[in-house]
Amino acid sequence: MSGKYIVRQPIKDVSGNIIGNEILYHGANQAFSSDTSTSSAEFAAANTIYNFLTQNSGKSLKGALNFMTFTTMLLMKKTPRLFDKDDLVIQIDDSVVIHPLSMHFVQQYASEGYKIAVNEFQFAPRYLSLLDNIHFIKVSMKTASEITIRNTIEIAHSMNIKCIVTGIDSEERYDQAVRLKADGLEGPYVAERLTTKAHSSSYIQSNFFQLMVAVTRDEPNVEEIERMIGSDASLTYGLLKLVNSAYFALRHPATTIRQAVMTLGLGQLKQWIYLLSASNAENETEAGSEEFLKRSFMRANFCSELMNHAKDMPISRSEAYLMGMFSTLNYLIDAPLEEILSEVPVAEEVKAALLRREGRCGQLYELVLSYESANWERITVLAEELGIPDNVITSIYFICMENVNTLWEQLTNPYPLQEPAPAPEEEPAQEAPMA
Repeated sequence: MSGKYIVRQPIKDVSGNIIGNEILYHGANQAFSSDTSTSSAEFAAANTIYNFLTQNSGKSLKGALNFMTFTTMLLMKKTPRLFDKDDLVIQIDDSVVIHPLSMHFVQQYASEGYKIAVNEFQFAPRYLSLLDNIHFIKVSMKTASEITIRNTIEIAHSMNIKCIVTGIDSEERYDQAVRLKADGLEGPYVAERLTTKAHSSSYIQSNFFQLMVAVTRDEPNVEEIERMIGSDASLTYGLLKLVNSAYFALRHPATTIRQAVMTLGLGQLKQWIYLLSASNAENETEAGSEEFLKRSFMRANFCSELMNHAKDMPISRSEAYLMGMFSTLNYLIDAPLEEILSEVPVAEEVKAALLRREGRCGQLYELVLSYESANWERITVLAEELGIPDNVITSIYFICMENVNTLWEQLTNPYPLQEPAPAPEEEPAQEAPMA
């Protein structure tokens, strides 16, 4: 039986910057179709999605522009109001446009300041009444010809409406959408396309890799970790800056590496060390660098958390964390992944998984990749093979996303080092009263 999954996929501009994320559903909402009747199946499906969004709208879906497709039932349940109007784009498709009640709700949300997008937009009479309320038009390369897409983009731009081209699954289609001057790009190829940032090959030998292994051991050696951090000036600076931020609110500043490590704790250090190191590797970042770093961290957390449910795994959670983290090293270093992994002391099962998708580790890694790309059928198959209940995967995904977003925000918005609190001034001694 197919599971119920919800995943985010990026929508990027032609420079590679993320302008928003589409929230994709699968499972319960499959009851939604062109049939606009309020059947019990549709009502149950709406409730499933509604309940999930109620639990998650205040978490990982905050702080970004989220494109979400709403059915008539979800519009009538006032689901969009779970979100701040600055965080949400209400997407509708043809089944909503032709529904006699839906357009009233769409126009109401637009008047309240919500942005509206139309999937598979058509310049047909039934869409004309919407034009004043539309902010985004979406057109798919899988269903529309190049001429149709070009005309749609030109007309949209003449009306100050942005056009997002979807269904981009190859470099050829990506280049075509850019050539047609699309405002936004979406699809499997867009999600996978990362900005590569090459470093010198000597970076392979740096403390970073040894440190990542050291902090993810089941029994980390604090003295070894302290020594490794101490030999890297930028890493030492980053760590001290982090623990002395307002996030930790220390009464007295941490002035040594040992104090910083003890303040952060080995659990958080394992999660932070990669971002601290990578973010200091280059002072100047380019479009896509943040996405790359967050994706590495997300995969690490996702792999590690899924290990709590996977059966008969030959590696530990810490090794699964490394598997996710190291899966994108070929984007950080200008060298083949096989060559890079030969320099890193990780389990052979992890290497086989990353290079050839082999074994149960390969299945776990493929599950994470399949979830990223919203490959619903493959997700269900792999979850069953690994013994992971499909009803926990989406919750784990959003918990990991929330953790990554929170930690990233703290790292990239550091506070200045705190000054020690001034000692309270002594009150002058009062003279004894005259007798």
